[in-house]
Amino acid sequence: MRFEALNRLWESVRETSHDFRASTDVFPVIDIEKLGSTLALQEKGAAAGRLNRPASGAQSFDETEQRIVAWVEAEKKSSYQVLEDQFQTFDSRLRNLDFEGQFGLIRQANASSLSDFRAEVASGVDELHGLRRNLKTAEDEMVDFKARHRLQRAAKVSSKAAWGFKVSLIVFLILIEMVMNGSFLAKGSEQGVVGGVTEAAAFAFLNIGAALMFSFFCVRFLVHRSYALKLLGLLGLVAYIAVALGINIALAHYREVSATILSGAGAEVIQRLKTAPLGLQELNSWMLFAVGLMFSLFAFIDGCYLTDPYPGFAGVQKRLDAARNNYIDRKLDLIEDLREIRDEHNSQIEAIIRDLSLRRQETAAIIAHRGRTAGLFGEHQNHLERAANVLLTSYRDANRSARTEPEPPYFLSAYKMERLTPVMRTDEELDDKVLGARVQSAQGELSEQIKQIGDEFERAIDKYHKLDNLFPESILGATQAA
Repeated sequence: MRFEALNRLWESVRETSHDFRASTDVFPVIDIEKLGSTLALQEKGAAAGRLNRPASGAQSFDETEQRIVAWVEAEKKSSYQVLEDQFQTFDSRLRNLDFEGQFGLIRQANASSLSDFRAEVASGVDELHGLRRNLKTAEDEMVDFKARHRLQRAAKVSSKAAWGFKVSLIVFLILIEMVMNGSFLAKGSEQGVVGGVTEAAAFAFLNIGAALMFSFFCVRFLVHRSYALKLLGLLGLVAYIAVALGINIALAHYREVSATILSGAGAEVIQRLKTAPLGLQELNSWMLFAVGLMFSLFAFIDGCYLTDPYPGFAGVQKRLDAARNNYIDRKLDLIEDLREIRDEHNSQIEAIIRDLSLRRQETAAIIAHRGRTAGLFGEHQNHLERAANVLLTSYRDANRSARTEPEPPYFLSAYKMERLTPVMRTDEELDDKVLGARVQSAQGELSEQIKQIGDEFERAIDKYHKLDNLFPESILGATQAA
């Protein structure tokens, strides 16, 4: 997987570091009036006072007072447990931020990302080397072909548009000849023009097809360096002239014969060709001969220029162009792939840099929230002590009003609740200054990683372009072709 270490770091950044909803309403406020009513302090105080209890010399709380103190102590312990739970939540949130783990992943990503990128570059260089060898082979083939055949010019290779135009011209010639010849042949056809066109179709395909076959497969050898092949081309040219004249003069005779003979027209045409091939009696027959010969010549010329006139030259050029285009297109694709990899890497790095700042801010917020919660617990203990004294005072006032004997001296003393001191475990926590310095250091490493990947990208482009220097003529030709 590309940038595996960086991706693990990226996934860890995306995970939520806590699962809580912050709230400062942690410890409930006691409804003293309701609690006093629940404990029936007024009734119990008056009842005990009428019995002069506790005794005047009593030094410890009576049962009702002990119940008040016990309730407050129980609430204190319960609130302390809530505080401990809150501290565990804070500790868990701080552990989930896992700066040490993040720093470790950053170091690992910094070490492996560069290697991953270089491996991607090396893979591209190897692939381009193979394509370069193919291009060099095609270039050598072209050089050898031109040397063997003493060619100094470039091959003429028709573009797709030009090839399509030439093919369309051939189809157009066939259709036009069918229609025009059919109009001439309609004289002797029972079906008129339609019948003439039908009869002319075979002549048109034969006329145009023969011209194309001779021009493409025979006459082109006239320009070949081999004298044997030149002779073949010359024979092909002579054969074409004979076939073109024969087809079109036969068509002209067929027009005249078919107009007067209902059956056996073919035999009569053959007889005329043997005895008087130029013995056409009508002007339209000569026009039919001339039109057919003209279309044959057009098709012959078009066939000669379908590709390079020198046999085999266009095929060598096409193979060279294909190898060149494969090389250049693949190089551009590889460069684009590297650019996408670089941009993806840098976007992840930038997100990680932002996340480190956010984690540091969240750490400070958690620690501050923990301190506020500890302060709230201290205030809650003060609140419990005041609530206890209010409840005790309410009970004692009711007791005092109903007594006939003096009250115990401790009635005048306020209740002092023993405080619980929160213990915050901060041994494994980083000091904010130390944490800030380490975060800045990690962010600096990540920023340097972006720079190094950018430098590697530039070096990769340079490596790819250096391959062009191995055969500059081919690349120059590709540039000109583009």
